[in-house]
Amino acid sequence: MPRIETPVDRHQADADSQREFQRSARETDIGTHDRHRSLHVLTITPFYPRARDGASGCFVAEPLTNLIGLGMRSTVFAVEALYRQKPEKSRSAPEAQWFRYPSLPGGLGLASAGFGLYLRLRGAVGALHKRNPIDLIHAHGALPCGHAAHLLSRRLKVPYVVSVHGLDAFSDLQVGGRAGASCARVSKRVYAGARRVIGISQHVCDAVRQGMDGGVALSAVYNGADTDVFQPAEDAGPQSLLTVGNLIPVKGHAIVVKALAAVLPEFPGLRWEVIGDGPELNRVCELAATLGVVESILFRGRVGRREVAEAYGRCTVFVLPSRYEGLGCVYLEAMASGKVAIGCTGQGIEEVIRHGDDGWLVPPDGLAELIDGLRILLRDGARRKRIGAMARDTILQSFTLQHQAERLLNVYRECLV
Repeated sequence: MPRIETPVDRHQADADSQREFQRSARETDIGTHDRHRSLHVLTITPFYPRARDGASGCFVAEPLTNLIGLGMRSTVFAVEALYRQKPEKSRSAPEAQWFRYPSLPGGLGLASAGFGLYLRLRGAVGALHKRNPIDLIHAHGALPCGHAAHLLSRRLKVPYVVSVHGLDAFSDLQVGGRAGASCARVSKRVYAGARRVIGISQHVCDAVRQGMDGGVALSAVYNGADTDVFQPAEDAGPQSLLTVGNLIPVKGHAIVVKALAAVLPEFPGLRWEVIGDGPELNRVCELAATLGVVESILFRGRVGRREVAEAYGRCTVFVLPSRYEGLGCVYLEAMASGKVAIGCTGQGIEEVIRHGDDGWLVPPDGLAELIDGLRILLRDGARRKRIGAMARDTILQSFTLQHQAERLLNVYRECLV
């Protein structure tokens, strides 16, 4: 099959050419050996798999195995606020040390949480640096981990990078008011001090750029899917829709309920499987009862990664009409599984999915378009199969864990020159 130019190619071609020129020039000065030396990266993250929630932070944990395979030395400090339940270690994720730190509950304590985290980690990071010198700190999220990395960087003279995993890059929308303004101020200092700010899509990079008063070094590093775990399977049993994600308003579960009610008369055996939980569960259930579709929905709550993979395999169409999404690993997983993934325009996933070719896009809150799309896809098995095959190919070409790891390692090396 001829190679298909992907959105990643188009977004990054110019930047990659410029970086290649810069790398070639630097190699004249520093030599190939230094460029390829084994790096020691300290990851500080609040997102990491737990014993009872293997999906939490999988986008941080899973590429680490590939990074280690590329010769990088890795230490992971996973963190949790003291007011939250003590996490239990996952046996499947790469080894991490867990640290709990002082913080006020909710948004009111977010702006200052990084300082509390810094105090908690200062001794452990200092001791680690003496035993095994740290080349770079990779913080996930500006608050609290990026703030702590900023303070640790000044203390140890070690550079840091920050990954931004959502469109609320400054936490001022999440928190709001004066507390939100404080979050934004601290986040700006964190981004300004970082060697690189890593967005999971160009949409996320744009959100950071638009919120900064001055320039900031930005790179888009897209998440990847585990193509060994998420593999194509034939549709099994009756037709079904699948949604994987937290039940919160922006994810669009209520719109799927309405679409389900609209298409059920034509597809009476259709079922909707919902994986995840959250505060919207009761409202979605009430809406389903009102529309008379409760019997067609299976709410499964949180399940393990293998069970999620099995759910992708047996579904007919994956649907998550989220209207506020930096990228969305679940779309990539569904595509890797050879399924049609329905997402929304104007979101990070629009940089991956080519509508009608390797996926399906509808406008945010576009109920009519979602209903039409579901009818088209449920009626036409050959079209679904063709789109699913193209979706798998898109992932294999540009969005595997290996692609993610290689891009991260390139960023790390660039930041150390």
